[in-house]
Amino acid sequence: MNKSERAYATMRRRILVGTYEPGHRLVLDALAREMGVSPVPVREALRRLEAEGWVVYTRNVGAQVAPIDDERWEQEMRVLAILEGNATALAAPHMRPADFRSLGDINHRLTAAVEHADMVKASKLNRAWHRVIYARCPNAYLVQVIGETQERMDAIRSTVFARNPERGRESVAEHAVILQLLERSAPFEEIERAAREHKVRTIEAVRSLTVKHETAI
Repeated sequence: MNKSERAYATMRRRILVGTYEPGHRLVLDALAREMGVSPVPVREALRRLEAEGWVVYTRNVGAQVAPIDDERWEQEMRVLAILEGNATALAAPHMRPADFRSLGDINHRLTAAVEHADMVKASKLNRAWHRVIYARCPNAYLVQVIGETQERMDAIRSTVFARNPERGRESVAEHAVILQLLERSAPFEEIERAAREHKVRTIEAVRSLTVKHETAI
């Protein structure tokens, strides 16, 4: 991995976990000093991130993390809710006792991360929790589409958990409900609905944050 690739990987990871929130300015010289490289590889990394839609350039501002398109984000999240609900229900018959133990353990660690306001760790654990389930989903293409879409959503989830810790706690509780349904081999429709509504509640949490922010302004 060369310097440009390392700079790209570092900045992309920080965007995904919410270290760099939407609108965050990415100052070339400061980033280069921080990473211990010349501005050239950082500039190349920024252009690559721009091409992928993670970064935008604004006149008199420079590079910054792409702002959220609220309408498009909600549309994607609602599609993702349907996909995740379906994948979770499809995986249910294939789940094993070891999977249930893993889900319980991850959710326990997620609880601790939320309570300690470690949102980078919480985001990783949340992804890990859902991956345990999707690993048992027999529709590989469905899982691939979910993974690609989730990646774009992760930065938003980290922001929601950071600004609204209660949503993090609610998410943990919803995981526990889904786990109980999986353990008792609940009907497809019941599992699908619980997993879908779990995602929809994140949409509602983001709406709440947006309204509060606009009211404060």
